[in-house]
Amino acid sequence: MKVAELRPGMSKVDLEVRVVEVSEPRVVRTRYGVAKVADAVVEDDTGRVNMSLWNEQIDQVSPGDTINIENGYTTQFKGKVQVNVGKYGRIVKV
Repeated sequence: MKVAELRPGMSKVDLEVRVVEVSEPRVVRTRYGVAKVADAVVEDDTGRVNMSLWNEQIDQVSPGDTINIENGYTTQFKGKVQVNVGKYGRIVKV
């Protein structure tokens, strides 16, 4: 799948993308407790998309890395499509 094909509400998303940037992690309260979250921008040859990284995922990627997102899903945040890995997906460095 390519970034240009992403739409809100998709599941079982598999992408190969390059990490453009990763924000500083921030601490947030969720219904499951306290967590760290960082925002990343990833791209392929068809476009760029924002991605949320949670807890241990933050340390798995750095700008310039090429990664595979396996079994991810998409949401819409502030009017833009966003990719999430979630607990059933994974990030694999290429």
